[in-house]
Order: sequence, then C-alpha cells, then structure tokens
Amino acid sequence: MIIKTEQERQELKAIGQIVADCVKYMGEQLKPGITTLQLDRLGGEFLADHGARSAPQVMYDFPGFTCISVNEEAAHGVPGARVIHEGDIVNIDVSAERNGFFGDTGFTFLIPPHIPAHQHLVDSTNQALAAAMKVARAGAGINEIGRAIAEVAKKSGYKTLRDLASHGIGRSLHEYPEAIPNYYDRRDKRRLEKGMVITIEPFLSTHSTSTQTASDGWTLITKKGNRSAQFEHTMIIGDHAPEILTKPSS
Repeated sequence: MIIKTEQERQELKAIGQIVADCVKYMGEQLKPGITTLQLDRLGGEFLADHGARSAPQVMYDFPGFTCISVNEEAAHGVPGARVIHEGDIVNIDVSAERNGFFGDTGFTFLIPPHIPAHQHLVDSTNQALAAAMKVARAGAGINEIGRAIAEVAKKSGYKTLRDLASHGIGRSLHEYPEAIPNYYDRRDKRRLEKGMVITIEPFLSTHSTSTQTASDGWTLITKKGNRSAQFEHTMIIGDHAPEILTKPSS
C-alpha cells in the first residue's frame, strides 16, 4: 500500500497502536504456569475491546487470535495447552484489522530467570531491526533491509531464518512487496517508495536457517535445541526515516 491521504495514515496509526498495546498487555500477563491458550484469549479480548479483529483469523482462518511461539517454535505458533515455564523464550505476534486497515507487530519475551545467551539473542535481534530501519528510506533497494539484518546476525554470531520474511501491509495483511528477505539478495531490484507501508521483522537464530511446519499445519519449528527471536514493526516509508506505527503506549 502507498499512503495517499491523511485519513489512511490515521487509520493505520490507529490499528498500529492497538496491536502494539495488545502485545504489551499480553507480555505483562506472561508468567510461569500460564498456557498459550489462556494468553491468546486475553489478546483476543483486548482486540475486541478496541474494535479490532484478529488478522490471521480474518485472512487465513487461523486457530487462534494471535501467534504465540515458544523456544524451538519460530513463528505462527498455535495457542493451546503448552505451559510457559521459567527460562522460556516466548514470541508474541499480533496482527489485526480495523476499518479495513491492518497492523502487525511482534516482540520476543524472556521468562525469568534470564539466561545470558537468550538475552544476547534477543538484544541482537532488536539491533538487527534498528539497523534495518535505518536503511529503510524512499529510493533505497529493498534488499538493503536484508543486508542490514544479515550483517548484524553475522557480527553477533547468529544465522537468519531465510524462509521467513518481512512484507508489505495496509489494506491486507500481506501486500506488495510480499516478501522482504532476512538476507541480502543481489537479484532483488525492487525499491522502497515514499508512502509505502511495510513491516520489518528480523528472525535471528542460533543454528537453523529454515523452518519446518509442525503437525498442526501452522506452527513453524526449527531444529531441536535451536532458539530464535523476532521483533517487528509496521511503518510508513519516508524520505529519510520510516514513521513507526506500532510503538506501544507508555
């Protein structure tokens, strides 16, 4: 989507705020003993209370309001009976629709007691997101986003999950550019345009470079013992720096 009116901007800011605050709220409820299903229901209630609908349900009939991925699960985790334990890595990805506009954000949480290696992975993934946003400006090659992510991953001693990607968003959950890789693809000649609405969501991984689909048909899992982290913002591309739409309320 390319922003053309101020009304479009305001609608995107509104849904962006909702999904950001939903992730923050769900993160505050995270504690050992809670199940991913219980956490998901809290997220679904939050979205409904704010006039929004779960985007995965609207678009794909996903069996949950949000995606909650734990430890070896990298993305699209189906909420269920899984219990959260001390030391777990938990990724919460919330995307939603309101008034025909979509927002998408994700955050990786660490359940205390924090393990230093997990903290380093999370911090590095956050750094990869920051580095990618610095190069996300009108006229820049889309592949510069992947280059920035991959450089941080390599410097930090991690890999990227190459089958997961950032994407365009706006009037649908996934729009052009449909896939923005987490690595540098020199063949990709696409360029960012002013007003383009995209997500940037780096996936850094300790060992794996790809995922497999679990038996539930949705959850994307990595190798046994692998850990990954993801952070995601929805943004509008500008001449110098993107306008971030998914910052949670203070």
